[in-house]
Amino acid sequence: MRVLVFAPHPDDEIIGVGGTIAKRTRSGDEVYVCVVTKAQPPIFCEEFVEQGRRECREADAQIGVKETIFLDFPAVMLETVPRYKFNGKISEVVQHIQPHEVYIPHRGDMQLDHQMVVDAVMVAVRPRGDYYPQRVYAYETLSETGWNIPNALNEFIPTVYEDISDTLQAKLEAMSIFQSQLAPFPAARSIGAIKALAKYRGATVSVQAAEAFSLIREIK
Repeated sequence: MRVLVFAPHPDDEIIGVGGTIAKRTRSGDEVYVCVVTKAQPPIFCEEFVEQGRRECREADAQIGVKETIFLDFPAVMLETVPRYKFNGKISEVVQHIQPHEVYIPHRGDMQLDHQMVVDAVMVAVRPRGDYYPQRVYAYETLSETGWNIPNALNEFIPTVYEDISDTLQAKLEAMSIFQSQLAPFPAARSIGAIKALAKYRGATVSVQAAEAFSLIREIK
């Protein structure tokens, strides 16, 4: 099984899918992470950018990711990129990996980068041609999911729960590598908040810890 996780920014993949990634790699699946954007000076300093890249590679490797792909589109400036170029590069990644499963952010996230990544991936995974993935899931990202204007379109509605009771600790340890992103609880991007969400999602389905996803499409 090949799994492809699209992360608009470094650490989104750990926050949203880290426990599932660790679970899949332990079972022998190949997991790939595509980090779509790169922070750019002068908005972000070079030291911060490079630290985030190092942390991302280390965290992904720690939970068994086979390859982390960096596309280097400008963070918080994706709207400046011609859509055909952006969609084309995303499609190249999908066609190169040919994953059975794809994970993308929730379309209702506050961050525009997240929304634009979702739209581009959905173009790339359309069920047509010689290849397309069997399943597409949306994941939630603390500090982005749930902070948009409340309405039916923006609400994250989980339909699939992955039991990560045995890999929650691996997820938390991987997230701990992101010192450039973490803040003390009750910040949304904190170890305490990530653990609390995993426990809450787990309690919803009577397991110790879980990650929740919204199934977008499944082809059997």
